[in-house]
Amino acid sequence: MRLTLTITGIILSICSFSQRTYTLEDFYTYNPDLEQKVAEIFDGLNDTTRAGQMIIPAAGRLGKSQEHLNLLIEKKYIGGILLLNGTKAGFTTMVKDFNTINSSVKGLPFLYSADAEPSLIGYKIKNCAPVKKAGSMIDRNEVKYAANSISNDLIDIGINFNYAPVVDVSPNEAISYRAFGDNPDTAQVWSKMFIETTQSHGIVATAKHFPGHGYVVGDTHKKLVYIDGEMRELKNYPPLIEAGVLAVMIAHIAIKNNDTYNTNDLPSSVSPKVVTGLLKDELKFKGLIVTDAMNMGGVSSIPHCELLAAQAGCDLILMPIDEEKALFDIVGQMQKDKAFKSEVYSSVRKIIRMKVCLGLVD
Repeated sequence: MRLTLTITGIILSICSFSQRTYTLEDFYTYNPDLEQKVAEIFDGLNDTTRAGQMIIPAAGRLGKSQEHLNLLIEKKYIGGILLLNGTKAGFTTMVKDFNTINSSVKGLPFLYSADAEPSLIGYKIKNCAPVKKAGSMIDRNEVKYAANSISNDLIDIGINFNYAPVVDVSPNEAISYRAFGDNPDTAQVWSKMFIETTQSHGIVATAKHFPGHGYVVGDTHKKLVYIDGEMRELKNYPPLIEAGVLAVMIAHIAIKNNDTYNTNDLPSSVSPKVVTGLLKDELKFKGLIVTDAMNMGGVSSIPHCELLAAQAGCDLILMPIDEEKALFDIVGQMQKDKAFKSEVYSSVRKIIRMKVCLGLVD
């Protein structure tokens, strides 16, 4: 009887081990079983559906139509959806509808994202619980309260990826109230609090807008703007990377008068020197790198800008003007360039790993 119990115990232990549920804390931890899980999922895709994991269109009032997105889902051309300007109830229904279609074609579950910053959530997703705007918060308790409240609303909807917090400081008029003030130390400490609280809820947090939007003049939604000389906000990122932030958003900001990181009148989002050289290699960031929206004025006029962002080292291409064109630009380059193909594969494995750690994949 004891032997039977022992054997049964072993079998139960093996079953439990093989069906282990991963969490976001596992993303940066080496685990051979997690590696195998990611490899199995990756091997089940072809190059088009692999590259499709990088494409994130938007739904909602400022996004594409639900019919358009349904077609992309049916073709397995996208890896997630940004929910942009709508209501909590409307987005909850939308997520369920998208999931039904995606399940019917056996697609990988989606990264559902939102610009759920404290200063924007009331506008981006109406009928969520009210929180103070970032610029009016007075202490870390208010930051933590806001992150908890926002996360609970996102969970209700089915959103698992938050493009927040804003790590920039507030002098720039386009950032102003969206930042935690004009003190870099406060921005860093409060951003860390927001990130840790968000990720404790099983939601990916995103530090933005790398390498820093606070001291530039102008708005990247409208045009290309510049960091002139020193990247003064760069120092905010190493503590957040060390603390385990899972995503960083790259801004459409050019850099000039900087011998090392001059971007030659192109935005950082398409600069290998900034994305790979600085963020990946120098700062050792191993998480997901997402572009700011690719339909913004600071980048949209550049031919093949989505391909350039992928070549620079970005993992997630947010809001391409034409999703299929962006996808097949990437796939076409993969067929011609083995080194780029390897980089895309690396990005896709990271995306799959995040989906597993979010508990989206059985």
